[in-house]
Amino acid sequence: MSTLAAENGPTARDLETYIIKDGLKVIERFFNVPLDHAKPDGEKIRIFARHVIPKDKAKTLEEEEKLPFLLYLQGGPGFEVALPGSSGYPGEIHEKGYQTLWLDQRGTGLSTPLSPDTLPENVKTDEEIARYLKHFRADSIVKDCEVIRQELIGNKESLEDRKWTLMGQSFGGFCCITYLSFHSEGIKEVFITGGLAPLVDQPDEVYAALARQVMKRNDIYYKKYPQDISRVRKILAYLDSTDVVLPNGGRLTPSRWQQLGMRFGAHGGIDAIHQLVFRASDELGQFGKFSYKTLQMAEDQQPFDGNPLYAILHEPIYCQGKSSDWSAARITEQLQQFSWAQMKAQPDTQPVYFTGEMIFPDMFDDYTQLRPWKAVADILAKDNTWGPLYDLEQLSRNEVKVSAVTYFNDMYVDFGYAQETASKIKNTEQYITNQLVHDGIREDPGDVMKKLFKISKREYN
Repeated sequence: MSTLAAENGPTARDLETYIIKDGLKVIERFFNVPLDHAKPDGEKIRIFARHVIPKDKAKTLEEEEKLPFLLYLQGGPGFEVALPGSSGYPGEIHEKGYQTLWLDQRGTGLSTPLSPDTLPENVKTDEEIARYLKHFRADSIVKDCEVIRQELIGNKESLEDRKWTLMGQSFGGFCCITYLSFHSEGIKEVFITGGLAPLVDQPDEVYAALARQVMKRNDIYYKKYPQDISRVRKILAYLDSTDVVLPNGGRLTPSRWQQLGMRFGAHGGIDAIHQLVFRASDELGQFGKFSYKTLQMAEDQQPFDGNPLYAILHEPIYCQGKSSDWSAARITEQLQQFSWAQMKAQPDTQPVYFTGEMIFPDMFDDYTQLRPWKAVADILAKDNTWGPLYDLEQLSRNEVKVSAVTYFNDMYVDFGYAQETASKIKNTEQYITNQLVHDGIREDPGDVMKKLFKISKREYN
């Protein structure tokens, strides 16, 4: 056993293990890894992952050992992964005979979760917090994965058996490309869904492209629900003139209401936001205010309080040696449809656009769990010392199979940039569809996984 494995405490037989529906064996694993992988003997953090084994594919411990490993990397940044069930895309993966590892990426879930109230006691000043948070990007996540791979399968007799398959959804796909750039020797194969990352060093051009996609989704929304043009304007006017406090103490401002448009990129998102607009507008007509239930519903639509890393690290996931400088805010300021301050003087027939997956400075005033990190966010936005995330030369000679599902109408990962990325990673094949959007793996897992596995065979007519 390695020194690191010994530090982890429990031996394999001490790990908590249980069986869930349809014979899935779950082993809950913790790993100790360096906070800063450049300082392997320095401060440690803890990484959690659920190891899942389909018992119908392995009846004995010896058979379990022989099952190939697949590591699942979650979207984000800053989101934990739920316990996988026996249906949906986890079921499709297990049916193929993989044992799987579902990783809570560092800073999320049970992996030394990060929020203003869980920071280490020795990390106090804004500058110290900013330096600490810089260790929670894809480059560090990938190094965590390599530590875990070495511990779980690094001692296998066959070199090929020491490799594992990666599957990345959204930001998880970004992590896969970082993995291919710097540690391809540990990878057998890669599956990516909605996650062919723009290979840029600063996000301005990315947000300019994504803003166009968000505008298209707004046009679809208002074409489907034309009466919401006036409803949304009345809601924004009310929020502009009234101090509305949400159940957890956050502020519901016009900007925060417009941020509900982040849902537009997922299946059912447009309809869900219409229902909330319809309800809120009706209550303004009846009571001249919003009910507690409506405020609760609005609050529940937005993940930033529970997953603050999603906001604090969202723009830095595109940065290599350059600062983001509040990129999304600067890009949308040039488009008056996104600005209530500019649009409120326009006729009532002019729609005000919802924003998309974008982070704005005023969010660090409006969300309770972001407020303590307001100065930290500004420090990180101005930081131009971010390390490399990709190695274009290595990607150009990549020998690992990359099979990707790409969505033509993806509001979160621009299709044009996805095609540029696919062209720069050797041995990449895609299934492209306009029938699904970014969360297609959840909406139609059978089709998505079937296409991925078919592409993986690399069989040509």
